[in-house]
Amino acid sequence: MDFISLLQTQVPAGNGLITIGMLVAMLAIMYLLIIRPQRKEQKKVQEMINALKKGDKIVSIGGIHGSVVSLDERTVVVKVDENCKLRLSRNAISSVITDTKDSEHSKGEPSREEKADNSESETN
Repeated sequence: MDFISLLQTQVPAGNGLITIGMLVAMLAIMYLLIIRPQRKEQKKVQEMINALKKGDKIVSIGGIHGSVVSLDERTVVVKVDENCKLRLSRNAISSVITDTKDSEHSKGEPSREEKADNSESETN
């Protein structure tokens, strides 16, 4: 009987405002750590896709490298090889390639290949 009477006793309820405050704080932390950065990334990708133009070098989600030949509202025609063109959805484009070799040479920095050649010649 002691056990049953112990279960029937009422436990004083905690403050409801503290519980609601903790819930709001957890939602705010989730928003700041997960949702907001994801929205920023989606916005950046959408701006990149909207800024595509003919001649841009791109990489698709599947890893296909090519250059943009023509654009449509929903699709992009990409030249992969001399006689090979692919029609891709705009959403299938992962990134636009910027020519890093030109920017490295304009800064006066040696390219990766030149650095490798220099290190090999120093070891010999």
